[in-house]
Amino acid sequence: MNKNVRFKKQTTDSFFGTFLYQQVIPKNHFLVKAKEIIDWEVFSHKLLKWYRISESKGGGNLPYDPALLLRMLFLSYLYNISERQIEERVTFDLTFKYFVGLGVDEKAPDHSTLTYFKERLLLGGGKSAFDELLREILKQAQNKGIQFGSIQIIDATHTTADVNTDKDKQRKKGGKKDKDGNSQTPTSPRDPDAAWGVKHVKEVKNIETGKMEKQKECFHGYKSHTSMNASSCLITSVVTTPGNETDGKQFIKVANKNNQVKGMDPNRTYGGDRGYDDGNIHEYLKDKNLGNAIKLKKTRTAQMWQDLNNDPKHRDGLRERYKVERKFAEEKQGHELKRCRYLGLKKYHAQTVMTALAVNLKVVVAFMTGSTLKGYVYSNNCVWSNST
Repeated sequence: MNKNVRFKKQTTDSFFGTFLYQQVIPKNHFLVKAKEIIDWEVFSHKLLKWYRISESKGGGNLPYDPALLLRMLFLSYLYNISERQIEERVTFDLTFKYFVGLGVDEKAPDHSTLTYFKERLLLGGGKSAFDELLREILKQAQNKGIQFGSIQIIDATHTTADVNTDKDKQRKKGGKKDKDGNSQTPTSPRDPDAAWGVKHVKEVKNIETGKMEKQKECFHGYKSHTSMNASSCLITSVVTTPGNETDGKQFIKVANKNNQVKGMDPNRTYGGDRGYDDGNIHEYLKDKNLGNAIKLKKTRTAQMWQDLNNDPKHRDGLRERYKVERKFAEEKQGHELKRCRYLGLKKYHAQTVMTALAVNLKVVVAFMTGSTLKGYVYSNNCVWSNST
C-alpha cells in the first residue's frame, strides 16, 4: 500500500477497543472467526486503485480505510439488512463494531458514506472491481485448504427490479395528471436497464378447450448467471444481464470468467439444465476439452447424444445440479437477492457479487470451524439453510 495514503485512525487498540471486546464477545462467535480467518487488509490494497483517495495536506478529514467500509457493506448482505439499518447496528452492536474494526467508543460511518464507497468503486473499476473482490475471497479459501472439485454448475436466477411497474407505465405514457388536471410530460422509466423476462414456462389446462397450453410467468428486472463449484459449494463467477437476455447466450461468458480464478481443474466438467442444450455450447466444451454435463432435450435421439448420456462425467455432473438451485434459494431467502437493492445494471452486479461474498464466507468459516450463522447447517462441504 502507498505509505503516503493515510486513513482515519480507529480506537481499536485502546482500552475502549480490544480489551472490552475480549471481555464481552465470545471467541467462537461467527464474526470473530470471520475476521480472523479472512485477511481483510488485502482488500485495502486492492480497493485503493479504484477508490481514488485524495491526499490530505494538513486540512480536512481523513477517509475511512476502504476495507473497513467493505466489511460494513458486507454485514448488510450477510444479515440481510439495509445500509441505513447497518449504520445503527454497527454503532450499537459490539460484535458488528468489532468485525468492522471500530473502537467501542466510535460511531459507525453513516450510510451515505457506504453509498459513496460503492459509487467510487463502480466509477473507478466498474463491474470488474467487484469481480476482483470475489476472486480474492476464492483465493483465500483455497489458501485455507478448500479445494475445488472437477464439476462446475452454471445456472441463472432472476431478481425483480425495485420498480412499481404500473406507475412506471403511467410515467412513460405521461398519463398522470398534475394539480391543474393536465397530463404530465412522459418521463423515462425508473430503472431503464431493467427488462421484462420469462421466469417460468409451465403447462396448464385450458378450461374451455380441455387442452394443455404453455403459460409464461414473467418478471421485470435482471438475471444473475452464476457458476458454482459443486464440491466446495463456492460461487466462482457471476455475469449479470437485463431480464430479457437468454441463459444460453451467457454460458460461455460465465465459463470464461472462471478462467480468471486460480486453482480451477483445467479439465473440469460443466453442468447445466436444458436451457443450455445449444450447439454453440457443446462445441465450446469440446474445443476447450471440458467435460459436458448439460441436460439434453428429449429430441436428442442420435447416437452421439446417447453416448453423451452414458458418459460417467455427464451423469456425475447431472447429479450435482440441484446444489446451485439450493444456493439460489439461500441467496434469495437469506440475503434478499429476490429484489434489487439499487437501480441500474452495474449496481445490480455489485449486489449479486456482495451476496456471493456473503454466502461464500459462510462456507469458508464453516469449513475452518464447523459452525455457521444461526438458521444454517454445514454438511458435505456446503452450508444449507434449514428451510431448504
